[in-house]
Amino acid sequence: MNKITYVTGNWAKIASARQILEPIGYEIDNVKMETPEIQADDVTEVAKYSAKWAAEKLGVPVLKNDSGLFVKSLKGFPGVYTHYADDTIGVDGLLTLMEGIEDREAYFKESIAYCVPGEEPIVFEGITKGTIAKEKSGEYGWSWDFVFIPEGEEKTLGCFPDEERWKFWSLDSYKKLVDYLEKK
Repeated sequence: MNKITYVTGNWAKIASARQILEPIGYEIDNVKMETPEIQADDVTEVAKYSAKWAAEKLGVPVLKNDSGLFVKSLKGFPGVYTHYADDTIGVDGLLTLMEGIEDREAYFKESIAYCVPGEEPIVFEGITKGTIAKEKSGEYGWSWDFVFIPEGEEKTLGCFPDEERWKFWSLDSYKKLVDYLEKK
C-alpha cells in the first residue's frame, strides 16, 4: 500500500482523505507540525509552498491543505487571511463588517497540495458555496461554522453535529487528487 502523510491535526481533513484515498490503495497517516506560510494572494500558493517544505523536511509524500473563506460583497475578504481574521476580528467582526449588506454570498476555497520530495507540488481545488448568516447560530464546530450556511441549507454549519457537518464540504479536491494518483 502506498503511503501519504497529511500534514494536519484536523480530524475532519484526515477522515476525508482516508475515505477517498484508502479504497484506491493509499494509507493516510498524519503529522501535526508547523509549516511556513508565505504571504500570498491565493490559498493555492500557500498550500504549494507549505507542501514542498514539508515533503523535503519529512522525506515522504505529503498532503498539505490551505483554505479560506471568501465573501463576495467584501471583495473576497478574508480570503487568504481567513486564519488571521479569525484570530483578530473573529466571527463577530465579520458580522459587523457585513451589517446592512444584503448580498451575503460566500464560499470556502480549499487547495490541497500533493508533493513528493524532490518534485514540484500538484494542487487540487474544491469550492464549498454558501452564504453568511446575519447572526451566529449553532452549538457545534468552531469559528466560521456559526455563520456559514452551506448552499441548499437554511441553517449554519454550527447547527450540525460533527458527523453531519463535514459532509457539507466539497470533496472535489480529493476526487481530483484520486484522478491524478490513478493515472500516475
